[in-house]
Amino acid sequence: MRKTIWGLGLVVLAMLAAGGQPASAQSFIDGRFDPAIPTLQATVGHAPGTRITSPDETYAYLKALVAAAPDRTRMVQYATSWEGRPLYYVIVSSPENIARLDAIRADLANIAAGRTSNGAALPVTWLAYGVHGNEISSTDAALMTAYHLLAAQEDARAAKILRETIVVIDPMQNPDGRARFVNNFLAAKGIDAAADRQAAEHDEPWPSGRVNHYMFDLNRDWFTLSQPETRGKVAAIRSWNPVVVVDLHEMGGDESYFFSPAAQPFNPNLSPAQIRAYELIGRANAAAFDAMGEPYFTREVYDLFYPGYGDTWNAHQGAIGSTYEQASARGLEFERRDGTTLTYADGVRNHFTTSLATAGAVADNPQRFLTDFAQYRAGNASGAAGRGTYVIDLSKRRWNAETLGRRLAAQGITVQRREGAASLCGKSYPQGYLAVPQAQPAARLVKSLLDRDTPLPPDFLAEQERRRAQDLPHELYDVTAWSVGLMAGVDVTLCNAPATGDALAGDTPVAALSEGAGTFGIAVPWNDSGQARLVSLALREGVEARVTDKAFTKAGREFPRGTVVFPAGSNSPEKMARLAELAREVGAQTVALDSGWVDSGPNLGSESFVRLTLPRVAIAWDDGIDQLSAGAMRYVLERRLGVPVVPIRTQRLARADLADYDVLLVPEGEPSAILGEGGQRTIRDFVRRGGVLVAVGDSLETFSGGDAPMLKVKREAALGRDPAAGDKSKEGGLAEAVEIASDAEYREAIKDQQALPDTMPGALLNAVADRDHFLSAGYDAGAVVLATGTQIFTPLDRADGINVLRFAAPGDLIASGYVWDENRRQLAYKPYLMAQRQGRGLVIGFAHDPATRAYLDGLDLLIANAVLIAPSRVR
Repeated sequence: MRKTIWGLGLVVLAMLAAGGQPASAQSFIDGRFDPAIPTLQATVGHAPGTRITSPDETYAYLKALVAAAPDRTRMVQYATSWEGRPLYYVIVSSPENIARLDAIRADLANIAAGRTSNGAALPVTWLAYGVHGNEISSTDAALMTAYHLLAAQEDARAAKILRETIVVIDPMQNPDGRARFVNNFLAAKGIDAAADRQAAEHDEPWPSGRVNHYMFDLNRDWFTLSQPETRGKVAAIRSWNPVVVVDLHEMGGDESYFFSPAAQPFNPNLSPAQIRAYELIGRANAAAFDAMGEPYFTREVYDLFYPGYGDTWNAHQGAIGSTYEQASARGLEFERRDGTTLTYADGVRNHFTTSLATAGAVADNPQRFLTDFAQYRAGNASGAAGRGTYVIDLSKRRWNAETLGRRLAAQGITVQRREGAASLCGKSYPQGYLAVPQAQPAARLVKSLLDRDTPLPPDFLAEQERRRAQDLPHELYDVTAWSVGLMAGVDVTLCNAPATGDALAGDTPVAALSEGAGTFGIAVPWNDSGQARLVSLALREGVEARVTDKAFTKAGREFPRGTVVFPAGSNSPEKMARLAELAREVGAQTVALDSGWVDSGPNLGSESFVRLTLPRVAIAWDDGIDQLSAGAMRYVLERRLGVPVVPIRTQRLARADLADYDVLLVPEGEPSAILGEGGQRTIRDFVRRGGVLVAVGDSLETFSGGDAPMLKVKREAALGRDPAAGDKSKEGGLAEAVEIASDAEYREAIKDQQALPDTMPGALLNAVADRDHFLSAGYDAGAVVLATGTQIFTPLDRADGINVLRFAAPGDLIASGYVWDENRRQLAYKPYLMAQRQGRGLVIGFAHDPATRAYLDGLDLLIANAVLIAPSRVR
């Protein structure tokens, strides 16, 4: 039986309509509305919730609202997407507050800096919508929230919100993704909306609208700041210092509605006052939903542990950061499994309801929210979270350390830079350091990002182990480790003493480091991401280079394996000048060489040096490939390392001509069925003729199975299982009689013998390098890698290939985070990075994605070795 939820409870919420324009055309609450404020229907041609408003329509309507109420609004562009779309936020408040907006913002900056307020401040409620472009209802809710606050004439709550607070509405955090979803939806839609979940309008093509142009999940990018949308948003939020930040999302269409309080675990850096405030706002939302008779849930699924989300990152800044989740119609109508029909309008109305209820809760308690925020920031500045100093060594992965410091500064974190040799807490820093004091307003964010480990609550861990013992899934929502120093591959030390240095800004260019004197050539030591970027950019401009797979020593200085030399004899003066210019632009390190003579190791004419050319790189694209993995790999190569990448759809690979390419990347995914035998044959022939195949994560199974595997590894079952014993394919008669005498024996009897290892939410693990292989250049001391999921592979036999990086011994494995004990024991000594020759080519396999979320920049040289260096070595 078809039922609709759309009209439930509106009578309870409603104020009686008395004059003005008809409420059905403008708001989800009846009442009197100012006819001078344009409605959505009058501006773009449809009533709220009856159509999915496009990005262009969204901004057209907001501009119309701002034009109609200039005394109560401001509209600010804060970013431009990769595809050139603007991102705006709209400020809404009373005319009196808008008139003194600069004074309010200045006093909020005082409070955020830990100083005493001058009394001008008002609390800012920041409402952010549509960070995932296919979570569509929130953007229309943003438009209705703006309209209602401006047009409602007899709504005391709306008037109080405008009088007591500043509301900032960010209607569309991912315009590229929303445009993609709307275009695909309109292309599939017929004369009537289809509620069937199987309908094409609910079944997005690859890539989905969830992600931005580079296929990033923008709600995982808050401290990485890799995407322009995130960088602009973080700068905008920092300029206003909101006390409440709400990120409005959608979830599966069979769910109801989620709002805070969040689920466990909470990050230990949140304060008790914040926990109490979540309860206050949650009760306000609950009252609004109870009045409508609308179901909801709290304290389940969505936690506050990982600081890379919009809710938790803002909570670490002192705000009450929350995620709200509405069941998604993924179109205009969606038939649920319980027989009811969810409409787009339902989702718009529910997000509109929590938007007003949350803003109302702040307006009812303005001084409480301001005081809590002020005490949080001032307490941090006074040392409540510690009084030491995190010191980042500039002599190890210099460029990564420098860029990490700038990312921290861009988040409002105080960073000081000490130039030149120095010592601190008994440790020498030959090239200086970056210092991040603990006693600063953003101290809890500092601690969460720079501590080596953020512990999970013991009672939560005990409950997860109990659940796993009962074969129930764990409740961890995301990774358990994110120490940014480890991920950047830099040395971070906590020193219990103050440090001195010049303040570092987020937009300060990284200075180049030019050393040596001589005219023979320029050496680029292979030691950080900036070096790889310089080499790529120089190769793109035709500068001749050679790379060594062995270290050499000259004039008492050791140049590590992987060092690239640009000989002056092979390049014109103009090209050598351009190389120097590129080094300055990148902020790279170069060493001038006076001759080709070395004290030890290979000379430039040795076979250890090979000519390096810019590879032609293709990436498998489309169905069968994980969009997040493909996007992150392409982003790291193109935007960080400077290597162009050409996407080729997986369906086309069976008939593709790969002769013009040197490298084929196959990101995470399950491409086997899409590639088919034809696609796999194309790839096999490509490698045998001298190509380099780089496969990542689950995709390794596509190339490690069958009678002639390209990579002779196998995926392992869970520890203690016997896959052969669990083979259900053999048909037979009676089973062998077995006596079961205890609960333990019963649990053993019902084990799935073919089960994969339990899923790892994500931890940072230590890997050990084979220092004789060129793919490990830059990692003589090993690497810290991220391991997630269930994939564990058998090591390559020596006769077949090389385990270039393997996981460390069980006792040394975990660098940061939490790993199930059986996973820890099983992962030890297993391969992370593998290489096997096939014909004239090379197959390279990463057991886990080194580019994930673009936040593992300490692994950039591994990617560069596989993509930039390997083709020249194979050749």
